[in-house]
Amino acid sequence: MKKKWFKEYFSIPNLMGYFRILMLPIFLILYTHAATAREYAAAFAVLAISFLTDFFDGRIARRFDMITEFGKALDPMADKLTQGTLILAVSSRYPLMYALVILFLLKEGYMLLMGIYLKKKKHVWNGAQWYGKICTAVLDVGLFALLLFWNIPLWAAKLIMAVMAAFMVFSQIKYVQFHVRIIREG
Repeated sequence: MKKKWFKEYFSIPNLMGYFRILMLPIFLILYTHAATAREYAAAFAVLAISFLTDFFDGRIARRFDMITEFGKALDPMADKLTQGTLILAVSSRYPLMYALVILFLLKEGYMLLMGIYLKKKKHVWNGAQWYGKICTAVLDVGLFALLLFWNIPLWAAKLIMAVMAAFMVFSQIKYVQFHVRIIREG
């Protein structure tokens, strides 16, 4: 029993997931205190290591048959924590970004609560919908643009933030419609 518990929570892919989560506050501190190109590069190096662990953890889990139920929850949680950290990092530079922090928290809080509710009711769906994936991609691209090009004109930064907000709202509306349909169909 103890060996099974250890394999569930301390497999190599799960350790990589923990490591990834631990890298986030380091990135956030480095990025928010960066003033020179070298300091920004250090922050991005930490972020790159985090992304590499994300890239390899699933491949290792599948290749060496280390897929665990906990790992299936840990990986998307680490993804959302990474997105949240990137939003906070950008917010340190662009205060308008705090509106996206609120949208992100509302959207992800809703998704968490609906996931719990639907699981209790034994409703099952196979992961993210196309609009959720598009929203994630737009959010990731926009965040990377704002992180990498820290001296872009304010109007360009506002445009990127507006596009990200629009996709988050669109995705949220579509998920509410989707969940209502699932609940009605039983």
